[in-house]
Amino acid sequence: MATDSKIDRRDDVKPTEGEHKYGDVEFADRTNKKYPIDTPEHVRAAWSYINHKDNAAKYDANEVDIIKDRIKKAAKKHDVTIEDE
Repeated sequence: MATDSKIDRRDDVKPTEGEHKYGDVEFADRTNKKYPIDTPEHVRAAWSYINHKDNAAKYDANEVDIIKDRIKKAAKKHDVTIEDE
């Protein structure tokens, strides 16, 4: 479990794009507005995307842990079964 809940701002992302595309929803990466986790479909997609090496590589290991923890909590909330890597 991640101990620090801070995710750094990424230079390659515009957080307003995530808000514009998905609205005012919960994101696993709240800083950059990436990986929406407000619906079962978004939870499954977020889990799939963060487990792609190229996507995870944009974060440090602790940040990936934070994002995965948030997705796992959202999966429980939305009654979604996800496979741990």
